[in-house]
Amino acid sequence: MMSKKAILAPLLILLGAYLLLGQGTGMSSGTIFGYFWASLFILPLGLFFHWMFFSMTRGEAPGLLIPGGVLVTVAIVCQVSMLFNSWDVMWPGFILAPAVGLFEFYCFSGRNRWLLIPINILTVLSLLFFAVFSIEALTTRTFMEQPLLAFVLIALGALLLIPFRHKERAKI
Repeated sequence: MMSKKAILAPLLILLGAYLLLGQGTGMSSGTIFGYFWASLFILPLGLFFHWMFFSMTRGEAPGLLIPGGVLVTVAIVCQVSMLFNSWDVMWPGFILAPAVGLFEFYCFSGRNRWLLIPINILTVLSLLFFAVFSIEALTTRTFMEQPLLAFVLIALGALLLIPFRHKERAKI
């Protein structure tokens, strides 16, 4: 049985993150539902499927893990996208979601090796899109009206200019 702390802790963390990120904006019930709909509606349903598998069926119905994994992954993708307005970078998470559900099924069922084919295809495709769109976001997003990548390159160049002294080894 879940404790009250296990339910209350993530809600307090999300509310604190919202208050920290959205300083100066009004907070109403509509705003909370607008920002946290994924955590309020999708995530509990995904966790419910996992709870049913581990508690109610005692591991006898691994098919419950497929929708559970998909829903939890989708909830995380949507919640991060809502909080940071990063739908343009996070959308490959929707391709990753069925791979997570199938991987959970693979781990807790008979380990049918043929499941690894769609799992790997979806995972590689998702990671490829994440990489491409993350690099694109780094080059186009700005910090003080300059591309963020420019600041990263300057910082890396400055680190290379700092002399690091290597301690000489004592000769025996």
